[in-house]
Amino acid sequence: MERVDLHRHRRQKMGSHEDTASEKPHAVCIPFPAQGHINPMLKLAILLNHKGFKITFVNTEHSHKRLLKSRGLNSLDNPLTDFHFKTIPDGLPPIDDNAMHQIPSLCESTQKNCLAPLRLLLEQLNSTRTATASPTSKVTCIVSDAIMTFAIEAAQEIGVPCALLRTTSATNLMCYLQIPRLIEMGICPLKDENCLTNGYLNTIINWVPGLIHLRLGDFPTFIRTTDPNDIMLNFITTESKRALTASAIILNTYDALENQVLNAMSSLCPPLYPVGPLQLFTNGRKVEPFGSSLWKEEPECLDWLSTKDSGSVIYVNFGSIACMNSQKFIELAWGLCNSGKNFLWIIREDLVEGEAAVLPRQFKEETEGRGFLAGWCDQEKVLNHPSVGGFLTHCGWNSIGDSLSSGVPIICWPFFGDQFLNCRYACSVWGTGMEIGNNVNRVEVESVVRELMDGVKGKEMKKRAKEWKERAEEAFGVGGSSWMNLDKLVKEVLLFKENNRK
Repeated sequence: MERVDLHRHRRQKMGSHEDTASEKPHAVCIPFPAQGHINPMLKLAILLNHKGFKITFVNTEHSHKRLLKSRGLNSLDNPLTDFHFKTIPDGLPPIDDNAMHQIPSLCESTQKNCLAPLRLLLEQLNSTRTATASPTSKVTCIVSDAIMTFAIEAAQEIGVPCALLRTTSATNLMCYLQIPRLIEMGICPLKDENCLTNGYLNTIINWVPGLIHLRLGDFPTFIRTTDPNDIMLNFITTESKRALTASAIILNTYDALENQVLNAMSSLCPPLYPVGPLQLFTNGRKVEPFGSSLWKEEPECLDWLSTKDSGSVIYVNFGSIACMNSQKFIELAWGLCNSGKNFLWIIREDLVEGEAAVLPRQFKEETEGRGFLAGWCDQEKVLNHPSVGGFLTHCGWNSIGDSLSSGVPIICWPFFGDQFLNCRYACSVWGTGMEIGNNVNRVEVESVVRELMDGVKGKEMKKRAKEWKERAEEAFGVGGSSWMNLDKLVKEVLLFKENNRK
């Protein structure tokens, strides 16, 4: 009933113009301004464009500048019909184009400061006229990141549906929804810092629907605070609660991967549409017309991979945010060196906390010819290269999706957020991962790399990874569960008014 009322309001507010049958539906897509959020949103937006939607893709000004700097001034020139980029401010002071804002500051600022500029942008989009003085198609729906829920209010004001794209797993969303109960039970915030080391995080949480024998330490790390006013704890709690008022929640996952928790959430949330893995969206379709990398990619690494035997390279990448101290950086380096395996290692400028990532000259000498160091790469292309046999990762959800979609097993080194939860599932549920302990050292790195590449457990993980790749391809293939869910999303939510009128 709420969506019917919403569209009745829209008809009253916008008048007869929107009833023009020839108009395209117009979706405004708003990602959270971080690499792992922009990537899946852009893929979804391109898919919607292929399904006949006009797209306005809204980055923050800082993200837009970084995209142009990393990919070239003409990189976002429009190769698609009715696909346009716009920007809004993130509310934070300007910083260097190569840098990222701290995530807590970014979360707090977007929550408080982005609604007003979004309202202004929507007003401009709904009043724009073409050179022939005829009105362009007005906004008919909003697709926002699930932690940019201010978009729900903006959508309600102009009388259109708002669907939220969840860029983490369904399991992680279920955990987020339990945080208010954890607070009520006195489990979170933590009583003191000792809870981080005295085994408290091993407490079994067995009352979450769809999740079995989950440990407290598997929950997103935002609960690991002693401060009830912690920015991230309160941000996640508020955003998760507001997300329940959306028209729908879109998930970058698929039924076979998270069936139990998806079923359990169906009665707790707005309509759920698992449409992933979005990593496979180019299969059998047009190639991605423009990239979304905030870092300059180094395609030379793909040429280097082509000189190596099939399955002989371990790929190492910790995503766009995770950082480590210099001691663990050096231990990782020597572990890779001592493993004797070929490796492609992505080392961002800011990978090491507070200093440059400098490797010993001896390391470079001993790994010459079998090691390639790069600042950034096209991860999907790397993982689908036949020479790659394993992936050492921080376990961000995009990286998990990339590994499952390409059939590559992983070594898990989680840092924060949902990465511990993703690690637990990769290792204990899906059978595609093995974990490095918290106290990373060169001996352990050498051991797990060799086991993954050559060991009995590694062979079983590779077998399981290939099976999950097949299931992912089935889900996202035409007629698969995710492809059908995408059609339902369009018909039941994004085009709800038009279908309801018919």
